[in-house]
Amino acid sequence: MKTLKNLCKSEEKLGLIGIALLVFFLIVALLAPTIAPFDPYERVGKSFDTPSSIHLLGTNDIGQDIFSEIIYGTRFSLSLALLASFIAIVLGVLIGVISGYFQGVWESFFMRLTDFILIIPFLPLVIIISAYFSGSFKNLALVIGLTAWPSTARIIRSQVMRIRSKDYILNLKAMGGRDSYILKRHILREVLPIIVYRFMMMANSAILIEASLSFLGLGSPTIKSWGTILYYAQVRNAFLTDAWVWWILPPGICISLLSVAFLFSGYYVESRLNPKV
Repeated sequence: MKTLKNLCKSEEKLGLIGIALLVFFLIVALLAPTIAPFDPYERVGKSFDTPSSIHLLGTNDIGQDIFSEIIYGTRFSLSLALLASFIAIVLGVLIGVISGYFQGVWESFFMRLTDFILIIPFLPLVIIISAYFSGSFKNLALVIGLTAWPSTARIIRSQVMRIRSKDYILNLKAMGGRDSYILKRHILREVLPIIVYRFMMMANSAILIEASLSFLGLGSPTIKSWGTILYYAQVRNAFLTDAWVWWILPPGICISLLSVAFLFSGYYVESRLNPKV
């Protein structure tokens, strides 16, 4: 019993750490113009300047302040993660609920579509689609969102099928309860913890996917994101010089921290909404 209590306390601490990190990154993203000492798009120093009191993380190959780039990169990476995960969750929940509740032809169609997308290796699929479309903010969010929903759809479908077979749902249907009422007041309410958890996990994945695509050069070269910073650092051979310490390490740490923040927050929120977990 003590071990279980200690485990719950440790999970709660991790959850609070995750939420604190999310709040921190959200504040940085909102106040980026105020926090950043320079405009990240302007040349404000010599090329490859080392860290100093003026440029805390030095400058890149064209003299732009790296610290300011990272501050503005927070806004892009966080916004894209939230938008992409929102698209994926809406599609996953919609398809999962329809196929799990109504079944029949709709279930067969949507599950075959889901299976088709799932059998295709995810990263190559995203790379191909990203290479076809331009790497703008909206396109990246759409690419990630439109390819990340199948796993959520399958999980939601299985839960909806389980809830649909409960006695009180069958009684409501026998009493003439409308499908819209049952879905809104009972089905969606019971799967809400899973939806919140999957949203956090999708945001976590979206951050890593965006960083990977931008690092491969499939993002927009004009957008300041953490992945784009890593891309230019790699292209300018920062790995071969001491510049990796201030040009590669900081955005890499930011990507890891924001990813962990969504991960910890997801576990915490799910455990609070669904104590049975």
